Amino acid sequence: MSDSAKSCFPPVVNAQTRLLILGSLPGDASLRAAQYYAHPRNQFWRLLGELLDDDLPGLDYPSRLAALQQHGIGLWDVVAQARRPGSLDAAIRDLSPNDLPALCASLPALRAIAFNGGTAASIGRKQLAGMVSQPLLFDLPSSSPAYTLSYPAKLSRWLALRAVLA
Repeated sequence: MSDSAKSCFPPVVNAQTRLLILGSLPGDASLRAAQYYAHPRNQFWRLLGELLDDDLPGLDYPSRLAALQQHGIGLWDVVAQARRPGSLDAAIRDLSPNDLPALCASLPALRAIAFNGGTAASIGRKQLAGMVSQPLLFDLPSSSPAYTLSYPAKLSRWLALRAVLA
């Protein structure tokens, strides 16, 4: 993919969404596949599978999304559109943020938002700063293979989300 404008996918949410997980902007592998977290080395589906005690990596993509929604989990990104050569968050330029407050207001069961990585947290927290009633916010280590924290260390932080889903 080139340095041309890249856009996020539509949100995957419903009225039962209790936890919204926000990434920054889909990487090139995800954009090519038209799927959230499609890079084979991205640990997102493995982390969520362990969190939910469900074999998400073994499911096809529509079944993965259905499983998340059954557990009250939604997905979206903090960036609506941006220029970015490659897939690294550090290369994001000229971004247009998503309207996170509007999405949150449309989710009656929303209890928490988890940011998948530092860029998502930085942009997302700015977008949510003006909300009167703010859900719990979690800053998680990125599931990206570019973020080299060990898998067990990532998992220990991601497992904190279980309290929201209980």
